[in-house]
Amino acid sequence: MARSRFLALTASTLVVFGLASCAPPAKEESSGQTESGVNAREATSAEDFGGMEGLIEAAKAEGELNVIALPPDWANYGEIISAFSEKYGIKVNSAQPDANSQDEINAANQQKGRSTAPDVFDLGQAIALANTSMFAPYKVATFDDIPDEFKDPDGTWVNDYGGYMSIGYDSSKVPEITGVNDLLKPEFRGKVALNGDPTTASAAANGVLMASIANGGSADDIAPGVDFFRRLNDAGNFLPVDPTPATVESGQTPVVIDWDYLNAAESKEIPTWKVFVPNDALVGGYYFQAINKDGPHPAAARLWQEFLYSDEGQNLYLKGLARPVRAEQMAEAGTVDKAAYDALPAVTGTPVLPTNDQSTKNAEFLGANWASAVG
Repeated sequence: MARSRFLALTASTLVVFGLASCAPPAKEESSGQTESGVNAREATSAEDFGGMEGLIEAAKAEGELNVIALPPDWANYGEIISAFSEKYGIKVNSAQPDANSQDEINAANQQKGRSTAPDVFDLGQAIALANTSMFAPYKVATFDDIPDEFKDPDGTWVNDYGGYMSIGYDSSKVPEITGVNDLLKPEFRGKVALNGDPTTASAAANGVLMASIANGGSADDIAPGVDFFRRLNDAGNFLPVDPTPATVESGQTPVVIDWDYLNAAESKEIPTWKVFVPNDALVGGYYFQAINKDGPHPAAARLWQEFLYSDEGQNLYLKGLARPVRAEQMAEAGTVDKAAYDALPAVTGTPVLPTNDQSTKNAEFLGANWASAVG
């Protein structure tokens, strides 16, 4: 919830990476050919650079990395970016932290061939799977550590971190929440916010799925979730405000439907903030990491992936209360940050993890029905 990158599309096609008509033309991208003769753009592993040392050398020669839609308070990306930059001496250009997943794809298409285009993506499931032709396959050194269900077999995309859908709320302003349908009560009038537009935002789409399961639906049937938000809106309880730390801390959005790691982060600022994860509607989800095949810094993009999936990078996600994809394997190997691992919000029940096909089908349903439900 602390990240507004998954907001509904607004004027993003004009503002992402300074795309207004008065913006000066950006410098053209490099060819991807390194001084050592390695074609970084075609590299599918560090071995294509002769090993990690060669990859580091090529990435340092590029000197920069472009990321997009990574607010510093989302999954600890602020510290992750700083750690990567300091470790390798590479400048990280972080654009549009408030952008959403679709904005990332728009920026890559509109800035193709320019030095300002994003090098890497961090996307929700539906948007990622709809745009795999834009990704460059790459297998990090820890690729075999990652369970098969969390990666494309060629490394075209790999899940990086995830969590469970939750309801965060200020217990000093609303009653205790013990079920999703509590939000329909009169005490919640004008108080319930959803993180983003579910037609473009993974967090919001999974919030609708959580409501669907709580009302007899399933990963194959998200319609009851849309109906739940229709009733929430008709009751005057739905608050059409995109939640941020500022809206939470000011009391403007006292109830927020979002990932557990984002809601849990607010507990550090608001002592009365609580997080409810429904065990009868437990929805899990992971974000998708991928390399832009046309990005201007192909070696730096691949080094970024190596860093994110290393023990160091995964533990930094964990520090932000996100659940890194290699957490279980690292716990078994004794390389996980145990204190951070033990601090994750407790969950019970059998989680629903939508398949790629289910996510795509639900996205189509939301695109056709969401606006009329809450409009």
